[in-house]
Amino acid sequence: MEPFSVEPTIGVEPPSVEPTIGVEPPSVEPPSVEPTIGMEPASVDNLSVLYQSSDYILVDKHWDIRIDSKMWYEKHTVQRQLGLRFPDLADPGTYYGFRFCHQLDYSTSGVLCVALNKAAAGRAYSCFKDRRATKAYLALLRGWVEPETMTLDFPIGKNTAEGRTHMMCVQSTEGCENPKPCQTQLTVLEYGSYDGGPVTKVLLQPLTGRTHQLRVHCDAVGHPIVGDYTYSLGADSAPYRMMLHAHLLHLPLEPRPLQATAPDPFTTHTDPRWCPQRSLRTVEGAVETLLQRRAEMGRREQEEKKKQVDEEKERRKRGRREGREESEEQRRTCQEWLSEWAED
Repeated sequence: MEPFSVEPTIGVEPPSVEPTIGVEPPSVEPPSVEPTIGMEPASVDNLSVLYQSSDYILVDKHWDIRIDSKMWYEKHTVQRQLGLRFPDLADPGTYYGFRFCHQLDYSTSGVLCVALNKAAAGRAYSCFKDRRATKAYLALLRGWVEPETMTLDFPIGKNTAEGRTHMMCVQSTEGCENPKPCQTQLTVLEYGSYDGGPVTKVLLQPLTGRTHQLRVHCDAVGHPIVGDYTYSLGADSAPYRMMLHAHLLHLPLEPRPLQATAPDPFTTHTDPRWCPQRSLRTVEGAVETLLQRRAEMGRREQEEKKKQVDEEKERRKRGRREGREESEEQRRTCQEWLSEWAED
C-alpha cells in the first residue's frame, strides 16, 4: 500500500459516507452517566493479569497508572501492583524488581509484557528489536476517517520548540530534531460519535516503535486521538482518559509463541458516551486479518532466509571446489617445471 501523505483534514467536511442512513450524529449533550468498571481510576490492588508462566506475566495495564517510577514517593505504578500481587517473583537484582519488556505511555491501557528472568527478557527484547513482535492498538479518533485503510508514513523526531520538548513531531514540523522513519497501519472499524462529536474507531498497527508514534501519526493526518491532552495542547480535556488501548501483543517465541489480548474498552457498555453508528468490520475480524498477514510475512521471511543460507552454502562449496581445482593445476604446472629443469 502506498504511504498516506495527504494534508491534515482539520476543518474539512467529514466523509460522504453516512454513519447510519438518514441519521445525523447527535447534536445534544449526552446525559450524565455514572462511571462503569472500565472508567474507574486505578488502584495498586486492581492488577488485571491476562497470562502467567514461569517466564512471563502479561497484564492489562490500566489507563490511569504509570509502569514504573524512580521517585521514591511514586507508589501508583504497575511495578507496585506486581510487587503486592507477586512478592515472591520480584528480582532484587533489578532496579524495579520486574523486567518490563516494552513501554506504554502513562495514559495508554492494554497488554504489557513482564519477564520474570533475564533469559526470558532477552528473548522478548530480541522480538521487539528485530521487529518480529506484532502489536495492535484500538483508538477513537476525532472526526470521520475517510480511507478505510491506510499506511501513515511520516518520519518522527523530537520537538525542540519551547514548551514542547516533552513531545515528538513529524519531520515537516519546524525544529524537528533527528527524525527517523516511522510507519503505522490504520484500519477503520466503526464510525460514530463521542459526547456528540463525530469520531472513528480504528485498529492501529505500529510497524516501527518510535516514542508517541501512534499519537503523532494520527494527529498529523488531522484525526487526533480522543482525550489526548498533550497533543491537543490541553484542548481535549473533557474525556476521562486518552482513548488508546494496546489490544494485542504477539511474540514469535520458540517453541511456542506468546500472545494475549486485552478486552476492548471502547464499547457502549464500558463508556456510554461512545455511540457507534456504522460498523465496517469487527475488532476480532480485523485482528485475525492482521495476524494472518503477519504469519504470511513471517513465512516469506523464513523462505528468504533459507534461500540465503542455501546460497551461502553453495557459494562456499563452489569456492572449495575451485580451490581444489586451482591447487591441482598448480601442482601440474610445478611438476612440468621440475621436469624441464631436470632435463636441463
